[in-house]
Amino acid sequence: MSQMLLGIAPDWIPSLDNFVAGRNAELLAALRDMAGGSSVFIWGETGSGKSHLLQAAVERTRASGLDAVYAAGVVPPAAQMVAVDEVEQLDDAAQIELFALYNRQRENGGLLLVSGTQAPAFLQLRDDLRTRLGWGLVYQLHALNDEEKTEALRQHAHARGFGLPPEVTTYLLRHGRRDLPALLQTLNALDEHCLRLKRAASVPLLKEVMMLEFATRQPE
Repeated sequence: MSQMLLGIAPDWIPSLDNFVAGRNAELLAALRDMAGGSSVFIWGETGSGKSHLLQAAVERTRASGLDAVYAAGVVPPAAQMVAVDEVEQLDDAAQIELFALYNRQRENGGLLLVSGTQAPAFLQLRDDLRTRLGWGLVYQLHALNDEEKTEALRQHAHARGFGLPPEVTTYLLRHGRRDLPALLQTLNALDEHCLRLKRAASVPLLKEVMMLEFATRQPE
């Protein structure tokens, strides 16, 4: 209960270690073993964890002493590792930039990570860019099932330093939004609510948080 009394929630940083792999063990291994000149394209539905993996790979690369940069919907400057999230959001000019970046990374032995909602062949991008993105490793990121989401929520709560009773997790999975980022957002809100009230997590407190979230999402 010390966390509740102090009102302190530790920062949660995406990492390859706190990503629950589920059916994505091969992808996770590929990100751990990326070598110079390689590229990886990750595709999957919104909320499946693409941003987590790209940010985690960037943090891992920085920890090894290399320059790494992450950006979503835009193309950042070149670095030893570049991660471009939400590639389908790139406009025509940015697609040209990414095409040039791909070639530069390959020539210079840099690493490139790109994510999208579909496999490269089905994205509405320039033909030459789609071809380049399909040259490297391409992985579909499979969404977690409820058992795997339970483990992800448990790990997240543990990292923030608060207990998560099983009945709270069950209620959240049964009545909350289905994608993991939304579930984690609700869990963070529950933690903050518990801290303010100096009470342990419970289903009644979770209901209060979810009602507030629902009201906030309603159109004016």
